[in-house]
Parts: sequence; C-alpha cells; structure tokens
Amino acid sequence: MAEMLNRVEILKQLAAEISEGKLSLPASVNVALRVREALDAPDCHIDLASRLVQAEPILAARVVAMANSPIFNLSGHEIADVRTAVSRLGFRVVSNLATVLMVRQMAQSPNTRAERQMAARLWEYTTHVASLARMLARQVTHQDPEAAMFAAVIHDIGGFYLLSRAAEFPGMLSEGLSEDDAEGELALGRAVLRALMVPQAVMEAIEYFWLGYLALPPVSLGDTLLLATDLAPVERPLLSCLEGYNRPEAVANIDMLIGKQTLQTILDESRDEVESLLTVLRF
Repeated sequence: MAEMLNRVEILKQLAAEISEGKLSLPASVNVALRVREALDAPDCHIDLASRLVQAEPILAARVVAMANSPIFNLSGHEIADVRTAVSRLGFRVVSNLATVLMVRQMAQSPNTRAERQMAARLWEYTTHVASLARMLARQVTHQDPEAAMFAAVIHDIGGFYLLSRAAEFPGMLSEGLSEDDAEGELALGRAVLRALMVPQAVMEAIEYFWLGYLALPPVSLGDTLLLATDLAPVERPLLSCLEGYNRPEAVANIDMLIGKQTLQTILDESRDEVESLLTVLRF
C-alpha cells in the first residue's frame, strides 16, 4: 500500500511541476518541439518550414518518406528534396511528423533495459494507433484525418514523459502502473498536454478516450481514438486508466455496419494505406 501511495504521489508531483511551468524534456525533444511550434505559427512560410525541417536530419528523412508514400504520392512521381516534400504534404502533416519525432525521442530517453523495452512497446502501440486513426477518421468517423493522427500520437504522452523521467524514481515502473494509479496518471497526462498547448478539440477527444466508452456507430474524434486502440494489434503497455474499457469484449464485438459496408471490409480495403503510414512512423 505504501509503495502504491508513493507512486500516486510521484505522478501528482510531476503533474504539479509541469503546471508550474517546469516541463523537463531532453534537449533533442525540445528541438523537435520548437520546430513544431514554428510550423504552427501563422506567419510560417515554405522557405522557413523547409529550413527548419532540413536542420533536423531525422525529420527531413521522414518528411520525404511521407511525401513519397502512396497516401500522398498519387502521381507515382518520387521526390528527393525537402522543399517539394513540405509543399506536397502541407504544414499540418509536417507539424504532425515533428510531433512524432518529439514523442519518439522521449521514448528513447529511459536508462534501464526494462524501461527501454517498455518505451519501445509504448511506441509500437502508438504508431499502430496513429496509422489506424488517420484512416478511420477519413473512412469511418468522418473527422479531420490530421487531427486524428495528431491526437493518436500524443494521447499517451503522459506515459512517454513518465518514462523520460523514470531514472529519477528507481523501481517505480518495475511492474508498470495499476488501476490504483489512475488519478495520478490522468493528472500527469493532462498537465503535459496543457503545457504543450494542445488544441481544445484534441484535448476533449483525449478526455473522451480516457473515459473509455465507444459510441456505436463511432462518430467523434474520441471515438476514432478508441476504435483505433481496439483495432491495434498491440495493447497499451503502460497506462490503463480507461474507465469503461474492456479490450477483449471490444475486440470480440468490433465488426459493425458503416453505411453499406462492414468495418472489416473497410479495414481490408485500407490495409495498404495503414501499412504505408506505419512504415513511415517506424524510425
């Protein structure tokens, strides 16, 4: 009991620090965050965006790869320069990729082998959910695909942040987190999202996701996240704070009518699209 209470207090302590403006991120994550903020600025132009992306080799490679993926390369004409890639994708997609890089670098910061393995599983889960969410938003829930991908990439940002700070609290994550830690982990997740100035619509979708109740038929951005989580072949490895969520039951009852098609038909027809995005996000 003492250990459990200590863990909850640590989560709340981290959340309080962030709320006071003390968001502690690795240097590489701060660089990616600044790139994202610059891309989101109203006065950002194509030349500035290209220079920002080119200054980050990993991001530049992902931007070109995304631009050449079947999702965006409808003409079949491959490109090799960052400026053309940014122009083809648009700033919102490039900003999403900067967010992907930021979260990925947080996943690479843990020190112990067990924590690195946990971070790798959380990253694998996140890439699957993001790839599915973008497709589901377009094909099923009719939400903004880029907002869905962004929400999916950051919906477990509290877990990544906790892993990036795990060295300060040895042994805290040796057995993951339990349902008893839900209050603390939600407080931490909210604090990180607010510190990153996540748009209100995305914040509301993630709050809806945390409640864990999927509407049938799914129609909202929160439903998109829940459905993507249900369909992902990888389970959430760290945080389990969804109040109404029962994965075995959800997966067993997942096929439903979407217009004149079943969800399974849509998934089968969209498999290449999902795999294409998954390939870009795995780095």
